[in-house]
Amino acid sequence: MSDVRDANVSRERAYQNRMSQQEALALCDTLPSVDIETLTGLWRGSEVSTNHPMDGLLAACGWYGKEFIDRDHVHPLQFADRRGVLFAIDPQRLPLSIGLKLRFLLRTPLTRRAVLLLRILLQTRRTRARVRMLEYRGKLSATMIYDNLPIYDTFRLIDHNTLLGIMDYKGMEQPFFFKLRRV
Repeated sequence: MSDVRDANVSRERAYQNRMSQQEALALCDTLPSVDIETLTGLWRGSEVSTNHPMDGLLAACGWYGKEFIDRDHVHPLQFADRRGVLFAIDPQRLPLSIGLKLRFLLRTPLTRRAVLLLRILLQTRRTRARVRMLEYRGKLSATMIYDNLPIYDTFRLIDHNTLLGIMDYKGMEQPFFFKLRRV
């Protein structure tokens, strides 16, 4: 009976957008794995606030989500312009390490404007990631691997249309959590 109650608590927790790192990791451990085929399509992203240094940065930049075309072709960073038209950004052109140091300055509406103004420099038509089945915290699950950055995003299934994403970035002590909702 306790396992059923714990599973229900975890499922309810999965829909919240704020939790501690420990709660997010525990949730990750209770959710089922995702296969590569499940990822195909366009997904709308949202951050899960865990008091991580990256909390608020993607939202401030106007991040829309991810597009999985197939196992070898993924747009890891989709953004939307003012009209809602999506465009992909090359993650290698975003200075993430600088952004983390200046994160308090970047969590403003001006950041989104800067991304839109710099779109011509940041945008790409080429996919910049791929997906493979990799083990994370004892479970084999679909994992997006950035082409030129030491970043892996592992996914767990919340429900058929919602995923928990766990970003592991080399040099970062704790993972960054986000959710994807199928569009």
